[in-house]
Amino acid sequence: MTQALGASNGTARPGEAAGGEAEPVRAGAAQPLRLSVLGATGSIGTSTLDLVGHHPHRFEIVALTAQCNARRLAELAILHRAKLAVIGEETRYAELRDLLAGTGIRVAAGAGAVEAAAREPADCIMAAIVGAAGLRPTFAAAEQGQRIALANKECLVSAGEIFLSQIDRNGAELMPVDSEHSAAFQAIGRTPARSIEKILLTASGGPFRTLDKERLARVTPDEALRHPNWSMGAKVTIDSATLMNKGLELIEAFHLFPVAAHQLEAVVHPQSVVHCLVMLEDGSVMAQLSHPDMRTPIALALSWPERLATPVPRLDLVALKSLSFEVPDHDRFPALGVATDALNRGGAAPAVLNAANEVAVKAFLEREIGFLDIVAVVARCLEKADARGLISGAATLDDVLAVDGEARTMARSLLPG
Repeated sequence: MTQALGASNGTARPGEAAGGEAEPVRAGAAQPLRLSVLGATGSIGTSTLDLVGHHPHRFEIVALTAQCNARRLAELAILHRAKLAVIGEETRYAELRDLLAGTGIRVAAGAGAVEAAAREPADCIMAAIVGAAGLRPTFAAAEQGQRIALANKECLVSAGEIFLSQIDRNGAELMPVDSEHSAAFQAIGRTPARSIEKILLTASGGPFRTLDKERLARVTPDEALRHPNWSMGAKVTIDSATLMNKGLELIEAFHLFPVAAHQLEAVVHPQSVVHCLVMLEDGSVMAQLSHPDMRTPIALALSWPERLATPVPRLDLVALKSLSFEVPDHDRFPALGVATDALNRGGAAPAVLNAANEVAVKAFLEREIGFLDIVAVVARCLEKADARGLISGAATLDDVLAVDGEARTMARSLLPG
């Protein structure tokens, strides 16, 4: 198993090439940091560019990509003086071309063009394309041997060891963008792996933390999209409501940090102020606290080992008065158990889990299935995939994408109608 952060096996830590010493990125140097943002119009991409807007002289935008929102992509490209704008949907090419006519910004379209954008020379690539669609572009970005600010879960969930091998082979550096993994990285610091007893990732509990199963069965998509603490995209917001998001993050943490699966746990923390707790062998517990705003971990991913000022509200612990923690209820929220089972099965099981979950979440948002059916579909798909020998393993990115496609077909066959 390859592990990237805090490992003692020569694999790259954040901010250093494989086997090398940490070097600051150029955000604070005389030359601006050359930055590309894959998935510029999504939640993470928008937050990233908001930070860039607060530090316009510290960044130079190389490439921006989006899947279908040509108008917003054009606006961002003009605002941040990008050199290249790429739209994933080829049918939107003409629209983007016309919107950027006369600006000097290069325009391209299609999946191949998105991958090419990821290869444009840059000091840092924000990998924020949601879902399996982000796999090939992020793998392409790693070929540069530069910093990857990773917000795409699928690279580690569906293709963990393969992706980390790609990072290591190219001497790239990996910085996690998820708030929990960013917090774990900060809390661990240079602590030796042998001194880590447990990593606890916190979960807000979502909007339905106190609802019983009867009420959960009647939850609507509109209700599920109203997260109490975080502003995120639709898919991630639903995952937070089912706690599947935390299950996926446990799988990510398994690949990122030098711990075994049994050393990873989730704990419900409704205030979303403590993002991770690292328990050490001497009885110490290290934690990272911040206002629940993705611009904080994004800023660290862009500037580490320096810090980048953010407009995020500062914590007032006196005003908060208390911070509470709860054991997750696996009966009402079985996603954590299903994800942990996929992690323990290993092989391609996490890829099946992720693909089935994407299909089920989409079906829920389109009101084809109920809220409790999301995890039920995923669990059935895992069992069906296991029976067919689909989870035996994947050795290449193409293998992962093939498993992903088969699992999606399988999951759709489990939907009603």
